[in-house]
Amino acid sequence: MELLERRRALLEERLVEVVDGVEPETLSEEVRHVALSGGKRVRPTVTVLACETVGGKAEDAVDFGVGIELVHSASLVVDDIIDRSELRRGTASAWAEYGYGPAIVTSDGLLGEAFALFSADPKATQVVAEAMVELGVGEATELTAQPENETEYMLLARRKTGALFRAAAELGAIAADSDPFTVEALGEYAERVGVAFQIRDDVLDATADAADLGKPAGHDAEMERPSVVQVTDLTPREANRRAREEADHAIDALETVDVTDTDARDYLLELAEFVVERET
Repeated sequence: MELLERRRALLEERLVEVVDGVEPETLSEEVRHVALSGGKRVRPTVTVLACETVGGKAEDAVDFGVGIELVHSASLVVDDIIDRSELRRGTASAWAEYGYGPAIVTSDGLLGEAFALFSADPKATQVVAEAMVELGVGEATELTAQPENETEYMLLARRKTGALFRAAAELGAIAADSDPFTVEALGEYAERVGVAFQIRDDVLDATADAADLGKPAGHDAEMERPSVVQVTDLTPREANRRAREEADHAIDALETVDVTDTDARDYLLELAEFVVERET
């Protein structure tokens, strides 16, 4: 765990540095509110661990990791506006704190800082751009034609959640100068972890206490969002089993990779377990 905390400390230090460099001060304050309000930093940690797993150094992947965290944060700002959610990570969401206009500008600011970090490598920019296209398609689909069965739900989950997870791992592989097969294999691992994460998130929203989640519980049902327990015939227990299947497929994909750092690989394996067992 000490090594994992060191990686997270590297990411947090660089994240603070990037946020502190945002101008003007008003925008910096709003970006800081969103980006530094907590969060598990799962995606950037995946970026660093993926890089190390295949022979890169943590420091090589930190900027890409921070970038994917900023993209994720920007997407949450928009999600909260759409859902009219006033709470995020246990604190006021951006629009609730500053208003709709400033929140939208904050999202733009976060994306701008992210792509400044990705611009060091055209392959990184392409990977994230493709993920954002998938995310946009997912968001648009959710607003206009909600899924009505498990197949449609899984496609939406891959676009809305899996795509950014995939990008996170692929960025790590790119930072390690990996071959296309390795980039794809790590991407599949992370995409499936992301889908498992989303399924479990839906189950927790339906069954957990808001104080434990750090955001409103039961929000999916209230907003008629396409939660796995709303648009499929799966019970929460069955949905958890479906998440486990995705995690198992993620592990299968990871096992096809030529591993250089077994400690980093083991952390990725632990993450696949964590996303289906977490309680918050």
